[in-house]
Amino acid sequence: MKLIYRILLALLPVFVHAQTPDSTWFRTNYSKQEIYIPMRDGTKLFTSIYAPKDNAEKHPVLMSRTPYSCAPYGETAYRNFWSNHYREYLKEGYIMVVQDVRGRWMSEGTFEDVRPYNPAKKAKTDVDEATDTYDTIDWLVKNLPNNNGKVGVFGISYPGFYSTMAALSNHPALKAVSPQAPVTEWFLGDDFHHNGALMLMDAFNFYIRRGFGMPRPKPTTVGPKPMEVVTKDSYEFFLRNGTLPKLTTFAGDSVRFWKELMQHPNYDSFWQSRNVRNFVNNISPGTATLVVGGLFDAEDCYGAWTTYKAIESKAKNTNKIIMGPWFHGQWAGRGSDGSSLGNVQFGSPTSAWYATNVEIPFFNFYLKGKGSADPIKEATVFYTGENQWHQLEKWPPANTSETALYLQPKGTLSYTKPASAGDSFTAYVSDPAKPVPYAEGIKTLRTREYMTDDQRFAANRPDVLVFETDVLTEDLTLAGPLTADLQVSISGTDADFVVKLIDVFPDEFEYGKADKYIMSGYQMLVRGEVMRGRFRNSFEKPVAFVPDQVTTVKYALPDIAHTFKKGHRLMVQIQSSWFPLVDRNPQKFVDIYHAKEADFQKATIKIHHSGKAASRILLPVLK
Repeated sequence: MKLIYRILLALLPVFVHAQTPDSTWFRTNYSKQEIYIPMRDGTKLFTSIYAPKDNAEKHPVLMSRTPYSCAPYGETAYRNFWSNHYREYLKEGYIMVVQDVRGRWMSEGTFEDVRPYNPAKKAKTDVDEATDTYDTIDWLVKNLPNNNGKVGVFGISYPGFYSTMAALSNHPALKAVSPQAPVTEWFLGDDFHHNGALMLMDAFNFYIRRGFGMPRPKPTTVGPKPMEVVTKDSYEFFLRNGTLPKLTTFAGDSVRFWKELMQHPNYDSFWQSRNVRNFVNNISPGTATLVVGGLFDAEDCYGAWTTYKAIESKAKNTNKIIMGPWFHGQWAGRGSDGSSLGNVQFGSPTSAWYATNVEIPFFNFYLKGKGSADPIKEATVFYTGENQWHQLEKWPPANTSETALYLQPKGTLSYTKPASAGDSFTAYVSDPAKPVPYAEGIKTLRTREYMTDDQRFAANRPDVLVFETDVLTEDLTLAGPLTADLQVSISGTDADFVVKLIDVFPDEFEYGKADKYIMSGYQMLVRGEVMRGRFRNSFEKPVAFVPDQVTTVKYALPDIAHTFKKGHRLMVQIQSSWFPLVDRNPQKFVDIYHAKEADFQKATIKIHHSGKAASRILLPVLK
């Protein structure tokens, strides 16, 4: 009997880890402590630590630093790590750490949005998010019992930014970092600007309506009270309140970053210093990185692609990327298993595949020495349309060719340059008083599904141009950078240009009887992006258009990974407003952040498609 008892006692940790963790399991097998960790300048950061009670082995540390709170607060209140694939880290015995960043929630100090990295630190007071990460890691490995001396950092969105900053800390214990949908910089791409155009809904809702930008004079566990709005129709709300100066009145004098937005309309040193890609050369070769993103992430698709590319070109560490068919954070079980987005289906639970085959093996290898990282290829990318994962040796794939698809008269598309020697164009009138909506129907908050929405509602508007191929006779796969190269002329001195690449489904298409939407002839938005015309030559020094003069507007859209299936069509839509997703351009060369109602005017926009002025889309065609 004693022998059996000893055997059962020895196997108890195995039995415990074999169970599926839930809240009861977590409380039984983990302890929680809340501590203030001192930084080099004396500021203390509030940190929640969840450690396994089983001390039969030494445990790795997996940490997330966040401005969104490490709640729940109190040592008897446990974070719900069991609700998604993070439960696997509990089963593996990871020490889970969550920290309020400097100046947020319960941490001391002053908060600064996307705090710039300081590459020339000298004094103890020279701190940034990299030093705060270093000091936190140093305290953890020196003070936590039974840690194995290896630390990983991960986080989604803003915590993704802090993950990239963690990689710059160069602490020798930091072995693996996964920036996921990482905020990279906020002028060229990501949440609040795209190519210099203000992403109005996201910026206003985040800083003013949700109150993220409200001051926090002292540590607190209580968040700001959201702003009440008169109407839930976002299109009507933003149109009624018109100009950015009027919208700024909702912020009052308290929302610091909104005020800074209004003071920095161009890509000046304020924005450049907040572009973490400028500094990724400082990542240690001993820190592996795994960049994660969603092909249909409305917030930080740009950040994932460009962070990976910057690390790949500037650093000397092991660096990999995975991009799935996801909205923001969908891979972490945020409301969906990744088998669909809106009306579009992807055929399998892609989020679970990612967790099982990529993220968990990545951290297990680098933090526990378990398994191998070799099966995780350089680039793991889901090709929508085809609905298959591709594991690639490089991104973009080697066997792609940049191929020009030309806009033609009468709304067609062709790989042949227009033959017309005369002046050939298609025109529309852009009216700021009646901007093109970004989505059909009444919306209160910006939807995540708009990234794959049916575009037929827009195609029917007179201020949206439509160009379309014939029915495809074979599959067309695009994998890599996508570029709009337009020849335009406008009656005013400024304008925005929105280019949308669309997959037109066959007339007889349906997924099956479970369809909740008529998919016959569906116009799936595959990729769309805005360019503020004044920045066509330089984001630092905007220039006005010369009215009615043909001008090149060329810009990159986020990378694409999509197969247009045989029997489908490829469509391009072009418009000059995308409201209220993007703020309205007055179509007059003025400071938009201080524009008056009188500055907004109609403009005639011409998209040229002649032999001497040929507009085109440059496609990354997979051969």
